[in-house]
Amino acid sequence: MGQHSLVWQGIAAADPDRTAVRGADGRHWSFAEFTRDAAGLAASLQDQGLRPGDRVALLMYNRPEFLVAFYACLATGIIPAPLNYRIRARELVDLLDDSQAAALVAPDSLGDVVSGALDLAATRPVLIRVPDGPGEVGGSGPSSLAWEDAVAPQASLPAAPPEDAELWIYTGGTTGRPKAARWVAADLFASQRFSTYTVLGLPAPEDVVGAVALAVDPDTPRVVTLPLSPFIHGTALTVSLNTLTLGGTVLTTDSPRLDAEAAVRMAVDEQATRLVVAGDAVSLPVLDAADAAGVRLDRITSIYSSGMRFGPETKRRFHAHGEMSIIDLLATTEGGGFAVTQTCGAEDLPGRPRLLETAVVLDEEYREVQDQVGAVGILASRGPLPLGYHGDERKTAETFPVIGGRRHVVPGDWVRVLEDRHLEFLGRGSSVINTGGEKVYPQEVEEALLSHPAVLDAVVVGLPDPRFGEIVAAAVAVAGPTTAGAILDHVTPLLAGYKKPRHLVVRSVLERSPQGKLNLARLRQELERDRGAQREMEGTP
Repeated sequence: MGQHSLVWQGIAAADPDRTAVRGADGRHWSFAEFTRDAAGLAASLQDQGLRPGDRVALLMYNRPEFLVAFYACLATGIIPAPLNYRIRARELVDLLDDSQAAALVAPDSLGDVVSGALDLAATRPVLIRVPDGPGEVGGSGPSSLAWEDAVAPQASLPAAPPEDAELWIYTGGTTGRPKAARWVAADLFASQRFSTYTVLGLPAPEDVVGAVALAVDPDTPRVVTLPLSPFIHGTALTVSLNTLTLGGTVLTTDSPRLDAEAAVRMAVDEQATRLVVAGDAVSLPVLDAADAAGVRLDRITSIYSSGMRFGPETKRRFHAHGEMSIIDLLATTEGGGFAVTQTCGAEDLPGRPRLLETAVVLDEEYREVQDQVGAVGILASRGPLPLGYHGDERKTAETFPVIGGRRHVVPGDWVRVLEDRHLEFLGRGSSVINTGGEKVYPQEVEEALLSHPAVLDAVVVGLPDPRFGEIVAAAVAVAGPTTAGAILDHVTPLLAGYKKPRHLVVRSVLERSPQGKLNLARLRQELERDRGAQREMEGTP
């Protein structure tokens, strides 16, 4: 039935003054202005030689310019590729090389990272500089444009984007190296029918004309979404795109860090009706800030989260603020949603995840068992799916197997089947650490630790944490005198902050078997005990 950008263009024509995006500094874009700036940016990118299929890297936190750039790309068939703004210069070089980005959109505040990466990059992308502070990111020159100049051209968007227009969303790979999941934009749009329409009790329209009519219908609830997790997370991005598709407004915090007090003020002042959080990691500071300010979040009617722990007591605190629906999704970048735990009040807690229509459970022989109560299997989806991973045919074949003549995605989540399509989540089959909604793979962290001259051996695991779900913890074997603090200082410039171990134990040796294997279960228990003893000494709860 089309894609997001087509609906936005239709809304701009039908109701041009409707507010699409509002920033924390009070700047706002109507749908007409949102479309105007996207058209201007698209024209500038084309003037710089970009064509459909070329990539634009978006190194950006939640700012209106992110959404404008995303719109410009979707509407023209240029591929937007959001990157994690917490990465270091060396990591940015790797991602620019992997995506072969022809352009990079980045704010001045990330100038050191961008400048360092551009000095090392094999080819220099066109740089679009977004002002958010003093200085100029990456300097100026013929391949550098200030944002205000980039959106200035008077232009129109194409009547329709190419049918095969893509967007890329980077996710972790099994070796810790990020991989881009390649979505056809129309397929991602189709995969969002539940999140866009069903959760609001709205009938899903059959085409773009119907979607535009529903968006501008006075009887359609006006959604005002405040994403408090970054757009680089699939849920924050897709819920924001879907909000615009409903003719709603997206609020942006314009900050790379969570300011819980400012978030509460914005939610109240802008009358937000929907929050996007990353489980307890975001929710707890926001709830504490609301309590401290004596504020009730009673205009919020829905809260979305996915990918990390969202405890029942945290949900209970939200439900105490008023009537709201909490949608806790089990979802992945590679396959959209698999299951949802939805609660409408404290009486529904703790809630149980329930399979979405497109999801199935497979046993070890890939036979469907979602209707067999008590069966244990692996989650899969056969709905709209990405094309696969950019540049990795082997991993694409593993993750997107063809079963019974139909393509599935099997990301690695194990569950037990309960009655009426409900599930008990058992865990991931891989060693991924999910900390605050960010994926961390141990091998990358271990390589950084091993680059310290005194470190002989290293192992990285996830430990449970009440706020972040898990934290990154490590044990290292060293030769000669050194300290945990010195090792952590060494890896600081090598790893994004969320990848850096929060707990590190230094030993003379790690007890490996003759085959080189470690007893990870025992090591994890030892690290948990050590961390607990340390927190008790520090008086940390």
